[in-house]
Amino acid sequence: MRRILLLALAALACATSPVATGSGIDQLRAFVEGSKSGRMTFTQTVTSRAARAPQQASGTFAFARPGRFRWSYDKPFQQLIVGDGDRLWIYDRDLNQVIVKKLAGALGSSPAALLAGDNALEKAFALSEGARTADGLEWIEAQPKSGDSGFTRIRIGFRDNLPRAMELTDNFGQVTSLAFGGIERNPELDAGQFRFSAPKGADVVGE
Repeated sequence: MRRILLLALAALACATSPVATGSGIDQLRAFVEGSKSGRMTFTQTVTSRAARAPQQASGTFAFARPGRFRWSYDKPFQQLIVGDGDRLWIYDRDLNQVIVKKLAGALGSSPAALLAGDNALEKAFALSEGARTADGLEWIEAQPKSGDSGFTRIRIGFRDNLPRAMELTDNFGQVTSLAFGGIERNPELDAGQFRFSAPKGADVVGE
């Protein structure tokens, strides 16, 4: 399940747009249309229905449309997800294992399509307005139209046309909360970070 979540989150292309006021859906569309590249940090908390303590992680994320991104977990484990525009690579350093998939099939009807897809908003998700919270976030609700996305509910919070937070509920009731910070809109990025070669001796699984 962790890999399913990583796959969904890895393509999450968050970036800024010119500041404007509007509904959550308006802000979502504005930043998707106005962001060709982006860079940020994230913190993640995963909470399960069981009484286990929440699991926390943090890392960095960069993207360049269309379909190129680098999502890196730095703490407490190291894991890397790279989309090169054609394929998606998931590298688990602890296992020394690489999973590779066709990018188009991997993104499909997933949270990635909300923020990384050029024209995938209404195609893959049913969008509706959520509540505005005390911290000024305008939330939207995104219900996957496909039953095989792995998620039953997605919420995204925007402020000033920036996605500040995201919550994903999977089919097992596990909730993943993401907070984004240090967001840079349309920076110049080294194209090399969106390419991946499997390390020598790694077990490569997939297409």
